[in-house]
Amino acid sequence: MPSGHVKATVNGTTIAEADHYEFVEGNIYFPPDAIRSEYFQKTSHSTHCPWKGDASYYTIKVGGDSGTELENAAWYYPETYDKAAHIKDYVAFYKNKVDISGP
Repeated sequence: MPSGHVKATVNGTTIAEADHYEFVEGNIYFPPDAIRSEYFQKTSHSTHCPWKGDASYYTIKVGGDSGTELENAAWYYPETYDKAAHIKDYVAFYKNKVDISGP
């Protein structure tokens, strides 16, 4: 597990922050306890990865009712195949929607 401070922000609002994370296929996966849940809403969207499993998605909303809403901007794997067990429930973000800073 890589270490170093990583942070995800939307319009200057920190939505996730961690000192340990997983790095898979060019994406930083934040541990579940690094996510500020008040900004995340589960959606019904899902996709399938042949080696990780079925991904579930979150819409991210910051700034209250007049703020920013990013539909299906984050994903996680609630159940994984064996090779991806290390990212179970970890959350990754689309880089074109969420600002990621890190080591």
